[in-house]
Amino acid sequence: MKVIDAKGLILGRLASKVAKQLLLEDKKIYVVNAEKAVISGSRATTLKEYMETLKRGATEFGPYFPKRPDRILKRTIRGMLPYKRARGRDAMSRLKVYVGVPYELKSAELITIEDADMRLLSSNKYIELGEVSQKMGSKF
Repeated sequence: MKVIDAKGLILGRLASKVAKQLLLEDKKIYVVNAEKAVISGSRATTLKEYMETLKRGATEFGPYFPKRPDRILKRTIRGMLPYKRARGRDAMSRLKVYVGVPYELKSAELITIEDADMRLLSSNKYIELGEVSQKMGSKF
């Protein structure tokens, strides 16, 4: 079992590292503090792109895009897995993503991914996933 703290980690890099670990290892992976992951790039552009993604499709047919930060992170990881095949479905079943830190995992050792740290950004253009989620209308 691995518990990864998403606080201050870049969303795409975090998702790719977690997806790779899910495919290579047979361990459960828990990602906590999903709302504190960051998306690099301009705030206005990022918000515009996420709102367009949310409004894409019809209400009857989809595609459906999540508003909550934990579900956005899980969807991002799913996009990096072969989720339509047995191997990818098995990997997704071993992933749990949480907003904040749940009571069961308070005593667990939180690890971070050095390759995805926010300090690697060359500029200060970023926005937290929780803020994007709130702008999309989530009440997490």
